[in-house]
Order: sequence, then structure tokens, then C-alpha cells
Amino acid sequence: MALWAKAQRLQGDALRQVLSMYGPHFPLEVRHYLADWLEARTWTELEPENPEHELQATKLVTSLIEELEKKVALLKTPEQFLIIMKLREALDTIKKTYQNNPCALIKIVRQTLATELKLVQEAEMSNPNGSCSGETPLTVIHAELMHKLEEIREKTNATYEEVHQLAQVQESLALIINELATLDATIQSVSSQPETPQTQEVKQRLLQHKESINQQITITLKKLLELRLNLVEQYKETVSGIAALQSRILEEELAKWKRNVQLAGNGAPFLTHLDTIQEWCENLVEVIWLNRHQMRELEHLRARLPVKLPNSLSDSLPTLISKVTELLHLLVANTFVVCEQPPQVMKTNIRFSASVRHLVGGKLNIHMAAPKVRVDIVNENQARKLHQLAMVQWQEFSGEILNNEGTLEYHQASKHLSVSFRNMQLRRIKRSEKDKKAADSIKDEKFALLFQTTFTLGDEKLFFPVFTLSLPVVVVVHVNQEAGAWATVSWHNAFSSPKLPPWAMPSQVPWPQVAEMLSMRFHYGLATHNHSLDHSQLHFLASKLFRTKMDDYNSVMVQWSHFCKDPLPNRNFTFWEWFYAVARLTREHLKEPWVDGRILGLIGRAETEELLLPCPHGTFLLRFSDSELGGVTVAWVAEDPMSAKREVFMLQPFTGKDFTIRSLADRISDLKYLMYLFPHIPKDEAFSKYYTLDEPNVASSNGYVKPNLVTQVPGWTELSTSQSSDSVPTTPQPTYTASPRLASGYEFSVVDLKDVLMADLDLSLDVVPDISKPS
Repeated sequence: MALWAKAQRLQGDALRQVLSMYGPHFPLEVRHYLADWLEARTWTELEPENPEHELQATKLVTSLIEELEKKVALLKTPEQFLIIMKLREALDTIKKTYQNNPCALIKIVRQTLATELKLVQEAEMSNPNGSCSGETPLTVIHAELMHKLEEIREKTNATYEEVHQLAQVQESLALIINELATLDATIQSVSSQPETPQTQEVKQRLLQHKESINQQITITLKKLLELRLNLVEQYKETVSGIAALQSRILEEELAKWKRNVQLAGNGAPFLTHLDTIQEWCENLVEVIWLNRHQMRELEHLRARLPVKLPNSLSDSLPTLISKVTELLHLLVANTFVVCEQPPQVMKTNIRFSASVRHLVGGKLNIHMAAPKVRVDIVNENQARKLHQLAMVQWQEFSGEILNNEGTLEYHQASKHLSVSFRNMQLRRIKRSEKDKKAADSIKDEKFALLFQTTFTLGDEKLFFPVFTLSLPVVVVVHVNQEAGAWATVSWHNAFSSPKLPPWAMPSQVPWPQVAEMLSMRFHYGLATHNHSLDHSQLHFLASKLFRTKMDDYNSVMVQWSHFCKDPLPNRNFTFWEWFYAVARLTREHLKEPWVDGRILGLIGRAETEELLLPCPHGTFLLRFSDSELGGVTVAWVAEDPMSAKREVFMLQPFTGKDFTIRSLADRISDLKYLMYLFPHIPKDEAFSKYYTLDEPNVASSNGYVKPNLVTQVPGWTELSTSQSSDSVPTTPQPTYTASPRLASGYEFSVVDLKDVLMADLDLSLDVVPDISKPS
């Protein structure tokens, strides 16, 4: 179901929040009538603040205006008059406001779609019946954790009252002790006087009063000691509860969020509920701070009036203070996170961005001191050492980054304490000696961005050096190293585990896990809500990866070397290089046909022939080439006039370079003998929405008419169609002429711009010469 359809089903505050995002700046009618078009574009790939993306932003806004004009033109009935007026008004507003400032509209659409997706995902996760993953919905987890936090807060409030009561008891005891000291002085004074019946009577009364005061002191001391011991026991319980809750939040919920960030790097859907985690952490740090303050106050009271503990008891208050301070350090250190990851494959001297955020810094007001954050790059060994250390200021780096310092700032509207680095550049990288000698190992060498800062808290000036690491990045030198680098990154994102040493990768993984990773990776950037390849597609990938056919691959282990190091049989490229190339081709040139199910793609040659042979002449399908990296071929069934046999023919594969000249849909339109997309969809019904609209052949200002390139296969010409004797639909019958340039195995070369100079190939130019002007 499309995102907009789901957004319209939201209820209450969520729906009101969606509707509130629309207005004159981005009309609701535009969102409604262009829903599919808007969601099919990858708005997140453009950075509105990046000047290099301004041209792409201009093209996208121009396309939006054109699409809106088409929609208005289709609305003609009297009942649609009001919506026509609204859309025309929206069209005028967009032209006036955004044609000269396209990045502003890109930013609005990005934020709007992201908020819609977040609200829809939260609504889906809050519905236990809608949860298909078996995980506890976020709302249930939130309610449970907030309940536990409230219990700890109630205990904290109770101990606060008891500390206050203890202070009053201690003050009373101090007054009584002072009274006793005064009484002792009086008794001593009376005792120094001559003994008379009168002085003896006074002395007797004073001694009785002293005994009464001593009894009162004993009772008060006992009460004071009980209060102190009771408070310590309550603090033990509270600290134990805080430790358990903090472990749950940091080691489960925050760790789960970090894991989802890793998987999102491979294309997995990601619900960024970091604001919810921040709410938990802020409540937690508040009760930690309050309990620590209370325990320090209790320690201060005890120092002012020491009371010896019974021999059977030990003083555990210092241990509790140390424990709660350790919890504070742990929470502050672990809530410094990378909220916007840098690109995981990068090159030197290319601008990139990243952002970090402190989840409890706003609550602790650390921004008042304007702490500086520094970004550096570290290698794998340095990253491992950092994981083993606690809080430390690291000084050993593996490169130099430009524009690598920023200040943590508190944003009142979002309640985020964060800093964004928008103009960083990796100027220099220092590689290990092994990687300097082996060019191939560059693709395996992992680095990370290290973000670190320091600040102090409280009157005691608690010092906090904190750091966080980005996901692993691979720094390449040449474009041809990108595929191997993405293999390293994808494998690490998918299969790193807390059970392994930091940054270690398993050398082998069960096929079902690899299949899940490949599904995510293939759909990354396709703007589709379906993130899974189907069973037959995965089975094809498994047979290609394992170089053998089996009924079931679920128990087979995938070796890292098999995955991306060892070439496929009779090929000079690996499985991963082949997969990466077809995924990139799909993302960059075949996105819409793939999402719409027009490309079968992941299917072998034998299976293709098996599917097409029983079909009517002219039935075709599209499959990824086994021999050409990033190639897609057209396979179709027809009768070979020379042998009078039904054969399956396959065109020489098209690559991304070909599609920059003429799109796949236009090429299929050119080949008239391709009639039905498998199994029986008329070609124009399947592909007409992707055709490039023909422009009238009007002479340009220089007097020349622009030609149109048309794809043709040498030796194939269309004849008049005739109805076959069976129930097969009418199809054009091709005439095949043998040519020495045709490849064996029924693979044919296709005429393209690069073939214009080949004398024996036919390139049609659909032009009408303009005879009104001289050539």
C-alpha cells in the first residue's frame, strides 16, 4: 500500500499532525493528486544545502510542475471545477515561490514525506495485531519503561523526604547534645561550690535532668542510626533498579537502534525512534543525578555528626556513591551517538556530512559551556582499542579531515543537543603497510570517523571525555574499487555481532542470512515498500553464488571468499561484482519498470527459454545478463525462417551507458516484433507510461532538424502481420538474414549511437527535412 494511502488511515493526533504539514507552501491537493509520482522519487538523495545538488533540484521541481500541469489537463468534467481551480492556484504558487529557489521545495517535501513515514510506522508498530516481526510494539515498551522510571522516581521522592527528616532529627540531636554540654558545665559549677543541703538538692535535680537528656540522646541516636541505615538500604534498592533499567535502555533499546542503523545502511526500513530513547535517557539521568545528590547530602550529614556503626554492619554508602557515579558516567558516555552517518564508501577530497547528538546533554545543560566536538578518522585496530578503553581522549589518528570541529548546540524546538558537520573533506588517509602493498586489500580495509568532546558537570567538576564512532567506512582510490568496498561494508553491516570481537566479521554465514542482506541491498534506493526478493529470485541468486543447482540452499554456508573474492566460472568477475552491477543498473536506469514488475531480471537462460517457448510469437521478457556486468537483455520467442523452428532469441545486453542515450522502454518500443511482455501483457500497456514523448520535428534556430535515434537489430525487419491458424494472437513475422557480425547462440547486437559508422548496420532517423531553409 502506498504511503499516502496509509497516511489517510491515521487517526486522531497523528492524522492532525499530517494535515498540519500542508498549506500554501505545499498544498494538500498536490500531495493527494501526485501521491504516486512524489513517492516514486528519491528526495532523500538530494541535500538542499549542497550547492552541487542545485541543478538536480531544479530538474526535479521542473518535473513536478510538468506533472502537475498534466494532471490539471486531465481534469475536465464540471464536477472537478473546484479541484481544477485549486490545482491551478497551487501550480502558480509553486512556480512563483520555488522556480528560482528549488532547494526550498526539496527540503519541504523531504521533511513532509519523512514525517508521514515516521507517523505511519509508529502507528503500525503500536498495533500489536499488525506486528509481523514478533517484536514487542514500541508503545508497549515505552509504557513499560516509563512505568519503571516512575517507580524509581517515587522511591527517589521518598528518600528525599527521609533525608530531610534525618536532617531535622540530626539538628534536634545537635541541640540536645549542646544542652547536655551546658548542663555538664552547670553541674561542674555547682559541684565546685561548698556542699550544702541546698546545693546537694540542686545538684541532684541537675543529675536527674542529665540522665533524662542522656536517655533522650540514646533514643535519638538510635532513631538517627535507623534512619541512616534504612536510607542506605533504600538506596541499594534504588541503585539496583537504576542499573537494571539503564542496562535495559542502553544494552537493548539503544543497541537495537544502533543495529537498525547498521541494517539501514544496507537498505532495511528504519524507524528512527531516537526521540523516544532520548526521553527514557533524560528521565533516567535525572533520577541518577537526584539520587547521587541525596547520597552526597547523606554523606555530608554523617560527616557532621559521626555515629559508629554496629560491628556487624559495614559502611556501604561510599560504595553506593561510587556505583551511582559510575552509572552516570556510563549513561553520559553511551548516549553520545551518530544520528546522521557519513557515507560508508568515500574518496579523498570529496565533501561529505555527518551529525552527532547527545541524548542527555540537554537535561544536564552541558551546552552552557559550549563544548567543542572534533572529528577524526581511525583505522580498524585503533577502533578496537577505543572499544576496550573507557572514557579517554584519543590522540592517534589515520588521516586528516578538513572542517572537522563544531560546537554542541541546544535546539529548543526539537530539544536536541547536536552538531552537524556539513562540509567535511578527507584530505589524507594513512593506510597500513599491508594495504599499501596490495591494491585489492584497499577494498577490505575499514576505517571509522571518531567524534569526541569533553565537558564538566556539577560543583564537583565531574570530568567527562566522551566519544562515539561511525559505522565502518572504506576509503577507495578508483571507481572500480567501489563494488569491492560495498561488499566489505554490506557484509559488516549485516553480520557483525556483539558475540564477536569489535569490528570482527564472520568468515562464513548461512545462506538465509545472506539472502536477506541481498534483498535489502537490491532494493536500496528503489523507493518501494517491498524490501524482499521473492523465492525464485533468491533461488536463482543462490545457484549463481554456489555455482551449482540444488533444491534447498538453507543449510549451506556462504564463504566470504566465495561471496566476493573468487571469480564466477568462466568469468573475470565475482558474484558480488555481478550482483552490485545489476542492482546499480536497476537503481539508476530501471527503477520504475522494476518496481512495477515489468522486469523479471533474476532468471537464468535455460529457465527463460523454458518460459518463452510455449508462448505466442513476439512474447518477450527482460533478464539480467550472465556475461555482461550491469547488463540487461531482451529475450523473445519467434520462428526462425531459415530453420522454421520456434527459437528464443536474446539481444546483446544493454548497459547503463546505453540507457543514457536511449531508455529501455523506448528501445523496446522501437523493436516492433516484440509484442507481448511475458506472460501475455501487450507491450504498450506494459511500457507506454515510460516512453519518451515525441517532440515535433521543427527546425531549430540554426535551421537544422534534430534526428531521432531508433534501435534496430541487423537482419530483422517487420513484415505485415497475419493471423495464425491456432489461437495465438496476431504477431509480426520477422525476416531473418544471416550476417557475419551476429554472435552465435542467438545473441544479437543492437544498433546504437556507437554503431552509426558501421556501414552494414541500419540506423533509422525519423526526420522530416525542412526544405524552407538551406542546409
